[in-house]
Amino acid sequence: MSAAPAALRPLRVLPLPGSEAGAADFAQALRAAGADDVAVVGVEHRRFPDGERYLRLQDGVAGARVWLFAQLRDPDPQALSLWFLADVARELGATSVGLAAPYLPYMRQDIRFRDGEAVTSRSFAAFVSARFDALVTVDPHLHRHPALSAVYTIPATAVPSAPALARWIAAEVADPVLVGPDSESAQWVRDVAARIGCPALVLAKTRHGDRDVQVSVPEAAAHGHRRPVLLDDIVSSAHTMAQAVRQVRAAWPGARPTCIGVHALFEPGALELLRAAGAGRVASTNTLPHETNAVDVLGELAQAALGSGSP
Repeated sequence: MSAAPAALRPLRVLPLPGSEAGAADFAQALRAAGADDVAVVGVEHRRFPDGERYLRLQDGVAGARVWLFAQLRDPDPQALSLWFLADVARELGATSVGLAAPYLPYMRQDIRFRDGEAVTSRSFAAFVSARFDALVTVDPHLHRHPALSAVYTIPATAVPSAPALARWIAAEVADPVLVGPDSESAQWVRDVAARIGCPALVLAKTRHGDRDVQVSVPEAAAHGHRRPVLLDDIVSSAHTMAQAVRQVRAAWPGARPTCIGVHALFEPGALELLRAAGAGRVASTNTLPHETNAVDVLGELAQAALGSGSP
């Protein structure tokens, strides 16, 4: 007897331990995107006294397409659980096992800067590609790699956050002007601005000497009546965005810019640093759980998962 078409097979979402709330939201987004038979499979987990991980699926996955949902804020302690859960799902009869990782780690080290360095973006891609049938993620750090397909050997979809960011900014900020903190952000910031129909600017650095660097906001005067919105893809230490906040406040006296980061890594003290620099509202997408989460991108992630071609 032939297998049921992929569209008719049930969908099961496995949460990586620690990603349970996000997995429930992802399952709901799959239903909203048109999937009929969707359920979250509970994962029993604990540590043995020697530190090894115990994992057990609490429901069946036979005949189902499985998506392992993982918010990989701190990937190293979670990596083996990715493999173990993918393996047990396949052993118990899943027809496919995909990885839904809204934030994809290990993308920054994309070349060997110094002799002997591990190019971890390629190593992590090989690690994931060996156990999963497909990958969906949101705005991975593609700097020197032209696309995920340059390092991943499985179907890998990079979902843009720009549509969700544009919707949120249009609803929450009147008369915005979008500001990117550096030249790398230019294309991305302009994409979001074009969707809103508002101007986009990028901070410019002029180097006068080794210790004399001037940062300015070109054309700020022409948009003095607008409300500045700072956009960046990753907010970790927040030093880059805090410096940008200070420059924006100098260009728009009295303004407290809205600050938006796609991936809210936020090291301890980072949010306080932004507020001390004069930031107004600080927002992020829900690729990683954080108190600043305000922009939902799981709907787009779910649509990508349903269209991923996973068998």
